[in-house]
Amino acid sequence: LPNFRDARVAQAGHKEGSIGRPLPGIAVRIVDPETFAPVPEGEEGMLLVKGANVMLGYLNDEERTREAIQDGWYVTGDIATLDAEGFVTIRDRLSRFSKIAGEMVPHIRVEEAIATAAGAGQDRVCVVTGVPDEQRGERLVVLHKPGVDIAALCQALLASNLPKLWLPRPDAFREVSEFPVLGTGKLDLRRIKELAAA
Repeated sequence: LPNFRDARVAQAGHKEGSIGRPLPGIAVRIVDPETFAPVPEGEEGMLLVKGANVMLGYLNDEERTREAIQDGWYVTGDIATLDAEGFVTIRDRLSRFSKIAGEMVPHIRVEEAIATAAGAGQDRVCVVTGVPDEQRGERLVVLHKPGVDIAALCQALLASNLPKLWLPRPDAFREVSEFPVLGTGKLDLRRIKELAAA
């Protein structure tokens, strides 16, 4: 939308990087993915949507309906923020997080830190996923392209601003010739998880 300005009011119609404001008749809420308690303005959480556009449920599948609709709110599976002006920004998918020792670790942030440490710029050099871990719930596995110096990369990650809990262990790196993708060109997260588990 275009920006609006008159003698008394100035209102931004769009904000770079956001998906905009909810349409009229649609409400959004950002909540903690586990407790579903609302999170403070500007903080990341699960995006919930409510409105006449939201489905009523899955046909003949009450269990999936209960997972997808919580108290009339549709659970999108997107991790997002909502700012003071009402703009929604999608940050990631919940499926792209691992719960390690009780903390939600965003895969995309770890991937960005690895790309920076490897000097790769915008090129995708790795994909991070999570696999089960008996002690911490999950642990990170990094699938990477050939030619990555793992020892140097791990040293660079130690010097980064990532929390220590988010750092993949040196034995968590697995070389792959290419990253599995779907027909749409998006990453095949299920296949990536299977490769990591193997």
